[in-house]
Amino acid sequence: MSRKKKFFKAVIYLTIISFISIFLSNYIIEKNADKKLFVETFNIPKNKVGLVLGTSKRISNGDINLYYKYRLEAAIKLFKSGKIEYIVISGDNGSKTYDEPTDFKIDLIKAGIPENKIFLDYAGFRTLDSVVRIKEIFGQKSITFISQKFHNERAIYLAEHFDINAIAYNAKDVSNRYGFKVKIREYLARVKVFVDIIFNVEPKFLGDKIEIK
Repeated sequence: MSRKKKFFKAVIYLTIISFISIFLSNYIIEKNADKKLFVETFNIPKNKVGLVLGTSKRISNGDINLYYKYRLEAAIKLFKSGKIEYIVISGDNGSKTYDEPTDFKIDLIKAGIPENKIFLDYAGFRTLDSVVRIKEIFGQKSITFISQKFHNERAIYLAEHFDINAIAYNAKDVSNRYGFKVKIREYLARVKVFVDIIFNVEPKFLGDKIEIK
């Protein structure tokens, strides 16, 4: 067999394996989250802490990021309904001009959430980091995630791997056109969940414990 044929054969096999990996990862994570996702406050179980999975406040053209807007609204609604007592915001704080947790905190306070009920996790660079840190740094073994459905499903799977009891409150989703790139990245992120688990990947930072009283 010529090198060219071997190359194309390898590409075909790799493509098939990639599609199978994406399909299985997506199926397992979605199936696992069944009956653990909630869209209304009246029937969601109460938890001490709600964890908002961070995102940037604005998109590249300066407009408000709808993922941010809807997660913020969901956190406010969940807190004011009495289904969580505290809010932890976990996100990227990679530079002086980029601070996801503080942006959320400012807007939560504007909405009437008491400052002493808000805790910031500045080292939530990835969902895995946010999940591990809510247990190891903030001492929570039971959590309510607050994000869009696709993100919550992945967070729940990771949380259960790390022995955390998890449910989630789904923020409003965005249109397929608006969130097309995010949805594509999500399929790859779900495959990476299993890669991270297999290779026992750890958070970038841990640090001192933070007590939520």
